[in-house]
Amino acid sequence: QVQLVESGGGLVRAGGFLRLSCAAPGRTLSSYAMGWFRQAPGKEREFVAAISWSGDITHYADSVKGRFTISRDTSKNTVYLQMNSLQPEDTAVYYCALRLGGRLGLRDYEYDYWGQGTQVTVSS
Repeated sequence: QVQLVESGGGLVRAGGFLRLSCAAPGRTLSSYAMGWFRQAPGKEREFVAAISWSGDITHYADSVKGRFTISRDTSKNTVYLQMNSLQPEDTAVYYCALRLGGRLGLRDYEYDYWGQGTQVTVSS
């Protein structure tokens, strides 16, 4: 079992930024592909970004490309999602996910473990 813990969510005005973090206490994340997903009220969960186990391959949803950056810090055993130029449509609960394999996954069913989520609210 892998426990993922997200942090860094909050309330921000449009145009602002936040950095989300995802850690796995007692577990090394370096061997796994990681992803971020989000779910807005009344909508299905959607893919946001993913990073390979090595960190050299990333993929983004078109809606966040150029504004969000996914990264990982092996020394801190943490995966990040830097979110810039936030817009009200980015408002959602953001989830960190781990895939038991090194390759990227773009679908939620490809991930094996999930965090509890962190709320991001962007006001206009």
